[in-house]
Amino acid sequence: MAPVLPPHQTAGLQEAVPPRTLDRREGPYGEVVLRQRGGTDGAPAVYEIIANGCFLMDTSDGRSERLLMDAALAELPAGRERPSVLIGGLGVGFSLARAAAEPRWGRITVVEREEAVIDWHRSGPLSAVSAKALADSRTEIVHTDLVAHLRAPGDGRYDALCLDIDNGPDWTVTDDNSGLYSPAGLAACHRALTPGGVLAVWSAQPSPAFEQTLRNAGFHGVRTEEIPVARGVPDVVHLARKGA
Repeated sequence: MAPVLPPHQTAGLQEAVPPRTLDRREGPYGEVVLRQRGGTDGAPAVYEIIANGCFLMDTSDGRSERLLMDAALAELPAGRERPSVLIGGLGVGFSLARAAAEPRWGRITVVEREEAVIDWHRSGPLSAVSAKALADSRTEIVHTDLVAHLRAPGDGRYDALCLDIDNGPDWTVTDDNSGLYSPAGLAACHRALTPGGVLAVWSAQPSPAFEQTLRNAGFHGVRTEEIPVARGVPDVVHLARKGA
């Protein structure tokens, strides 16, 4: 199945040599594929993750993932030392690498439900992005479903939640992911945060409806930061705080 790309990511991807599939696996949530573009004739290799025919992300840039982590850290109350962060989705590893490169973060927990993605980082080509971060003593990889992890008993487990498991709240990879952005899912996010904690959600496009859902779920200071892209609507990070 050909990948379905967000509109702003379709331009400029025509290549003389088609992408090469490095691994393809069927899991409990469907098919996941790792592909490589370039890497020949001196051109840098770009790795892509495709889930159920839907383009998720690649290693061509990383600005969005870096902003996700930086914006969450900047949004935390001043003076909070060694805040803990949960990263929802390992992806191509840019978010984890950014977190591990920042000494102010304390415990770094990454929740990833696809065993294939974890393998691609631990012993595959994506280790080029994440090897140093995976070796960091602060880092823990948890192989489970993010929604289930957040709904597990326990309040105030994290100072920040940085979620990047879909193309946004309005464009989920699988139908069951939509529960994360529902009132019940956001209530679980709210419980998992410490007082004053921050929720940051990456999206391929702005979602005013999701902003209102965040407010209805009891979050404060809801706002959206944009990440410019070459063409089309910008990527965004939705930010919200739990009351102190």
